[in-house]
Amino acid sequence: MACFLALLGVWMAAGPVLAGQWVQTGAVSQTEDRPVPFLHRLLLGESALFSQWAWGRTEGEALSPEEADEAGEQNLMPPTPDNIREKTITGGAGSINSGGVSLFNRTEKTVDLAAVAAGGTTLSFGPAAEGPQVLIMHTHGTESFARDGTEPYTETGTAHTTDSSYNIIRVGEEIARIFEEMGISVLHDTEIYDYPAYNGAYDRSRAGIEGILEKYPTVQMVLDVHRDALVGEDGTIYKPVVEVDGEKTAQVMLLVGSDDGGAEFPDWTEHLALAMEIQEQMNSLWPGLARPITLRTARFNQQLTKGSLLVEVGSHGNTLEEAIAGARLFARAAGMVIKSYEGG
Repeated sequence: MACFLALLGVWMAAGPVLAGQWVQTGAVSQTEDRPVPFLHRLLLGESALFSQWAWGRTEGEALSPEEADEAGEQNLMPPTPDNIREKTITGGAGSINSGGVSLFNRTEKTVDLAAVAAGGTTLSFGPAAEGPQVLIMHTHGTESFARDGTEPYTETGTAHTTDSSYNIIRVGEEIARIFEEMGISVLHDTEIYDYPAYNGAYDRSRAGIEGILEKYPTVQMVLDVHRDALVGEDGTIYKPVVEVDGEKTAQVMLLVGSDDGGAEFPDWTEHLALAMEIQEQMNSLWPGLARPITLRTARFNQQLTKGSLLVEVGSHGNTLEEAIAGARLFARAAGMVIKSYEGG
């Protein structure tokens, strides 16, 4: 994997742009995603060499987007103080921008953001007293952040740990706390679905979500919270960060799935409309907090509820403190959107 990582590139033309995503905007077969420049394909895990090496597939046998994302995440370059670079990622080359909303479209679909916004969503929340409204969970619960040498936990892999005080589950706790403060009834699933086996985590998390939805039918939104991983061709690890009130804060990216890969997902535009509302709310309150939304070919289990989204808080170059700060602000913005759909 080291030789593969050495080839990875960040497409830096035309000012600040998306550096690439390993975790959730990561690998897909070229037959499923819009063709992109060679370095982008490598950064997104789309190279045929990588796909076959990682999975033992024969040439021409496509990976699912979820499978290939997982393959890339298992071979991360370790973040160290001398290879981390701060970057505020905004809509740039290759993005669609309309009405304050920015989108990277990694599908073959033509997306009219104004039309999507006008179509809206049929999402509706009942009173919090009737039962949980939101489920926060983590398909890749062991994802963790850059260390400064003081954290008293053991890694189970590069930027991964099962210690939920230091991994992405801790970030989910912060989102849940803010939602509860806002009067939103929330469940936080702290089950680790990606350890000891990382491959197949999306299948296991889908079963977990389905069991929770059966038990709590009042849940209308599922937020699958992750952190990203951004690596440049020279080994630089990029951490998406913005300063808010003098505090370094991890940027947040919303990822929306679609039916572009062939799986049934007829209402994916409603999910995109919801993500657009939250992105707009984040950036209106804290300019630069939200990275561009990414639209992908796979569903990432979002077909299970009207309000399902994937949330990327920072990257493995950010510190846990920066991620918690970003999660806190995301939750306040998302909570305001959720409250607007109560009784709708």
